[in-house]
Amino acid sequence: MAKLERILHVDDDEDIRTLTKMALELVGKYEVEQYPSGEAALEHTEDITAQLFLLDYMMPGMSGEELLRNLRDVPGFAHIPAVFMTAKSEGDFAERLTDLGAVAVIVKPFEISELSAQIAKIWDLHQAG
Repeated sequence: MAKLERILHVDDDEDIRTLTKMALELVGKYEVEQYPSGEAALEHTEDITAQLFLLDYMMPGMSGEELLRNLRDVPGFAHIPAVFMTAKSEGDFAERLTDLGAVAVIVKPFEISELSAQIAKIWDLHQAG
């Protein structure tokens, strides 16, 4: 089973980016590459070496859903697991995101102290198949 080392995180909220990066790098020892928008991430696809995408769902401009669709078209990115972070949790929303190819949905607000463990568990479950 491959060890998770590199995560792409895209979120328009600077505070969320800061907290997420701290939690994942300091606790999880992951390398985290961040962008403030889907457009910014797509401008740098040649630099992205992520093994997992961690995407905010609701962002101005390009949504996380649109970003994932675009990332799937980039050579080598079609099968990278995606996790959405969202404040929207009503109804069958999470199910719709998994239908898009998300392996998990993390509902905001989330416990920053538990984020690294959540990501590790999601990765392990995905790797187990």
